[in-house]
Amino acid sequence: MTDQDKPTKITFVYSNPTDPDAFEVAYPEQLALARKLPGLTRLQASKVWPKEDGSPTPAYRFLDLYFADYASASAAAAQAGPLVAATREHATGGVAIAFAEVLDEA
Repeated sequence: MTDQDKPTKITFVYSNPTDPDAFEVAYPEQLALARKLPGLTRLQASKVWPKEDGSPTPAYRFLDLYFADYASASAAAAQAGPLVAATREHATGGVAIAFAEVLDEA
């Protein structure tokens, strides 16, 4: 098995949006678009807990999209134009997108 045959995920790390309420209204559309990606085996959405002292969190939300392997993730990414467009429109604080090899699952 090569490294690219291993399970792969695409992670979206959303920074704190300039308007959290507007982001939350638009977020379900992003999830719906993500669920349409070919080869998706699992979707995990999470929201960063606020800090107790009220200071800004290092990120706002995460979206993890899981695929059987790197090729499947790459094929999905090639069709992710609508998802990326919606993300860029609503992630007013910025977003980082990364491919990662899944090393361990509990």
